[in-house]
Amino acid sequence: MHRCSEWFVQLEKLLSSSKQICLSCGAGYDRSKPLPVCSDCWAAIPWIGEVMCSRCGRYEVCTDCIRRENTYYTQNRSAVRYDDNMKEWLALHKYRGKERLRQVLGPMLLHAYHLHRHNPVDSTEREATVQWISFVPLSEERLQERGFNQARQLAEELGKLTGLPVISLLRRTRHTDKQSFKARAARLDDLKDVFEVDGDGLAYMNAMAVKLGKHRVYLIDDVYTTGSTLNECARTLRQKLDVEVYGISWAR
Repeated sequence: MHRCSEWFVQLEKLLSSSKQICLSCGAGYDRSKPLPVCSDCWAAIPWIGEVMCSRCGRYEVCTDCIRRENTYYTQNRSAVRYDDNMKEWLALHKYRGKERLRQVLGPMLLHAYHLHRHNPVDSTEREATVQWISFVPLSEERLQERGFNQARQLAEELGKLTGLPVISLLRRTRHTDKQSFKARAARLDDLKDVFEVDGDGLAYMNAMAVKLGKHRVYLIDDVYTTGSTLNECARTLRQKLDVEVYGISWAR
């Protein structure tokens, strides 16, 4: 009996230890860290602090926004620069089945969310009355292949931290090849009319926000490259909804 009590004491100490496993590299980390990663992985995160383009949130000189004929989203902000370390993190999450990394990548979006509030396109803009979080959808083919929508997972993690409702507002009408391998012009052609408004999400939004005022949708994606996907999503939403679309991407 005495030995059993000692074992339970040791087990309790083990479970209550502040040391946990870094979800990125597997090393130990201190629970006091804001993310479940070790000190080395935390130090390697290339946070975006200042932006040079108030529209897309780019941290260096931007040419994409100048060339775009019509911009349907209000602005975009991203949490980190897409360097080699961040590419590895996203690959672990999307392609190697390490879904627990949503607990790291998702909360990082809170940084981009606050960048929206601190660096608006229009400093006189008033806060929207009703705010929602949505996400870029996957095609059915891609969803079956991967097993989950990483943008939805990130959106759900951000929703937990902000208290904002997460709803599906868009669907893909057809499957497209990966956009990361295409030039800007090819992206634009490929994305034309590829999205439609999700009727169930639209009905839910209308039911929950009757007679309320200005609407803002934070649209979540993993990587912002040229902004073509965000812009087409925003165009589709604004055809059916009187909303402002704000992009939040994990990496830029």
